[in-house]
Amino acid sequence: MTDVASPESLLFASTAQSFLDKEVPLSRVRELHRDGVAFQPDWWQRAAELGWTSLLVPESLGGGSVSGNGVEDLALVAEQTGKTVAPGPLHPVSVVLAGLADADDSDRHAELIESLISGETVASWAVYEPGGRWAPLEPTVTATPTATGFRIDGVKDRVEAGPESAVLLVVAKCEGVLQQFLVPTDAAGIRVEPQRSLDLVKSYARVSFEGVQVEQSAAVGSAAQTPALIARQSQIALVLQCAETVGILDTVFAMTVQWGFDRHSFGRPLVSYQALKHRYADLKIWLEACRATTRTAVAKVGARADDADLAVSIAKSYVAEHAPDMVQHCIQLHGGIGVTWEHDLHLYLRRVTLYRSMFGTPDEHNVRVYHLTKELESAS
Repeated sequence: MTDVASPESLLFASTAQSFLDKEVPLSRVRELHRDGVAFQPDWWQRAAELGWTSLLVPESLGGGSVSGNGVEDLALVAEQTGKTVAPGPLHPVSVVLAGLADADDSDRHAELIESLISGETVASWAVYEPGGRWAPLEPTVTATPTATGFRIDGVKDRVEAGPESAVLLVVAKCEGVLQQFLVPTDAAGIRVEPQRSLDLVKSYARVSFEGVQVEQSAAVGSAAQTPALIARQSQIALVLQCAETVGILDTVFAMTVQWGFDRHSFGRPLVSYQALKHRYADLKIWLEACRATTRTAVAKVGARADDADLAVSIAKSYVAEHAPDMVQHCIQLHGGIGVTWEHDLHLYLRRVTLYRSMFGTPDEHNVRVYHLTKELESAS
């Protein structure tokens, strides 16, 4: 997905791939689903030891990246997780760390940041609300100032790894302005209800807040800084999603091409038939376009470019629109075996179908691309 420009980055990516192939192959994903488990905490701590959780955190707070560009390094990891549709809270933990590390008061949250980096604690971003579209700047959850801190009221849903999280970063309105708050999931007044997920191991939750009391120190960043923090967190969430999807598509396409060489019809391999060659060619074109748009988005977000939001929405729109259809094409090219539970293709289809809707649909991002383009044109 990204160009691996240094031996260190190449070693980092290959180490991640070896770890995933050994620890969570597709057979392990099926076992976790059978047992009703999203991921094993000790497995996640071992993943954290490989440096996956430190990449967006500056060295002053205990983090650090391999290449000097944490976003690119993290995208490499996300791409590798797509190859085995791996479990784990890489996305939500990374998004929370991005918000904490960029906040003006990041030093105040140093203890939590350290715990997240070590993998001892899992946290998630509570931003979606029931029945609502992707609108991170329009929460209905409220935070009311009290004598000692804030009272949180309302409901969030589609909270990834919610059942496994010890802390939630909650987007709320506080006296008419946007703010984010760290809320422990064991606080009085919180109810966490698991939600069904199309994916076998991605877990989500609906979280109700009824008079939940938090201290003043629970606020993350200033009210003036919060929209920028949420924008950055959204960018991280989307590039990780796109990078993982590219890893999925690359794997599924290679699997399908190999099947075409191995499977024979009338004494000839399937790939030798002209009609099928056209379908393989189309899939390759779409794959490379997904790779290119994602690579651009990762570079823009990593550089904190002014047009990063535009690049991210372009990538999300294109990748999410094409990925489910591409996997469906690959299933058809496999024939009858492709639609069986025993075959692994549906594991990939489930993940890309889920990602199509999370953090905005392609249609929503198409509209966003239009408005962002107009804004950039006006500014120039």
